[in-house]
Amino acid sequence: MKAYLLVIASLLFLHTGLQAQVEYPPQFSETMPLYEKGLGDFTRDISSENAKAQAYFNQGFQMAYAFAKMDAARSFYESRRQDPECAICWWGEAWTWGPYLNGGMQDREAPKAFAAIQEAVRLSEDHATPKEKAMIDAMAVRYVEDFENSNRAALDTAYADAMAKVYEQYPDDPDIGTLYAEALFLLEPRRGTRDVNDPDTQFLHRVLEDILEKDIRHPGACHLYIHATESTQKPELAEPCAEFIGSSIPGASHINHMPSHTWNEVGRWNDAIRANIQAWHSDLKAEVGEGFAIYPSHNLHMLLFAASMDGQGAIAIQAGKDYAKLTGNNMYHVLTLIRFGRFDEVPAIDKKPDGDVARGMWHFSQGYAALRLNDMKKAKKQLRELVKLAENSDGRFRFHSAENLLGTVRGILEGEIYRAVGDQEKALASFKEGVSFYDKLDYDEPEPLPFSPRHWLGAQYLEMEQYEMAVETFKRELVHHPNNGWSFYGILQAEKGMGMDHLMTQAAFEESWARSDTWIRGSRF
Repeated sequence: MKAYLLVIASLLFLHTGLQAQVEYPPQFSETMPLYEKGLGDFTRDISSENAKAQAYFNQGFQMAYAFAKMDAARSFYESRRQDPECAICWWGEAWTWGPYLNGGMQDREAPKAFAAIQEAVRLSEDHATPKEKAMIDAMAVRYVEDFENSNRAALDTAYADAMAKVYEQYPDDPDIGTLYAEALFLLEPRRGTRDVNDPDTQFLHRVLEDILEKDIRHPGACHLYIHATESTQKPELAEPCAEFIGSSIPGASHINHMPSHTWNEVGRWNDAIRANIQAWHSDLKAEVGEGFAIYPSHNLHMLLFAASMDGQGAIAIQAGKDYAKLTGNNMYHVLTLIRFGRFDEVPAIDKKPDGDVARGMWHFSQGYAALRLNDMKKAKKQLRELVKLAENSDGRFRFHSAENLLGTVRGILEGEIYRAVGDQEKALASFKEGVSFYDKLDYDEPEPLPFSPRHWLGAQYLEMEQYEMAVETFKRELVHHPNNGWSFYGILQAEKGMGMDHLMTQAAFEESWARSDTWIRGSRF
């Protein structure tokens, strides 16, 4: 195999006499830097008198808590390179090669995980504390030499059971508790909604809550707790720890960003914006060694979504532009322009992005802008292109089908075209169809669209003077997206139309729109 592709590391297992050849990515041939900036105050004392081994171990743990998988692996690798007899350092490397919340263990990672934990086991007899040995022995059941023929679910269950015993033995160790909670979480479906009344969910919550009761600032436990609560009926459970986690590892952009998973669910939109600006700044700082770039496009996506809900158009659109520069996909640039009514800027974005979903969003945006610029012919042409993609594509964006995503915006554009020619009933039917596709989207954070079709459906009810239906539509939207001013403004218009007292709604709207740079006259432009 070509030398520039792989670095070969030989690990000698004295207890078996077997020499395993383990292939490492090329960056492992370079010394992992110790970051002077960006790390938090986390430390976990280990059985090593080597100061650098300790420093790299601390760094690796923080990076693992931040889901910076490769950086964590490199840090633990360097830790055990500094002190080859440090058993828990080898354990750290084995941990990072395994599955984590955002991804399973890959085939190419399995040999490295197995080799590292076997060396940790060998060294633990003479070079580990009883607690470290317990952690190592538990991790040892997680990996086997014959990965291809192994039962991953059974191994993950065995590891969780082993960690339960370690946690029972050391209940006051927050890192052991977090490792146990992570093991439990990996037994659950990662995506979709969770029921707070489900016994498995409740048990996972109790483990994490026990840790956070002792240390509300623990970055690992809080990270998992936010994910464990965000899609439940009670995302607010994570608010106390979300107040602190963003700065717990200052240069880790994913940790900076994590509070926004909670803030979005409870409608603290400006807090979500600030968290993701901090995260994006850490992504930029990574270029000069002061931060850790982790999922930068995800941070920008979350930023533009929260800013769109909060009425902060300049931030939303800039994030959409930065997303386009980073990914080559301009769909969020055009979608944020549509959200904030900057229709004259859309035609200049004339490059069709790759992928059926992104291209469909481009056609939607071009058609919507054309309609608002009084070019009905172009609007209908773009709708036809959008319909073709919506009906024939089997593509996906993140966890969502092209059918549901493009069906949502198709309903919006089609409804606006009917509305423009005065066919209110067909417009209403199209907006309802858009909502029906929207409601089929899986739970996701952030959501794939920076707006809701109910903002169009509610506006149509207002135009047809069906005020009670408008209020019902906007109130349902507030359940999904609390404190969004677009919906409050729609309710305000309906209450005025019915001649109702609207002072409370007016106050709610003004509070929700206090940071907005956008003057609106409706729930959509």
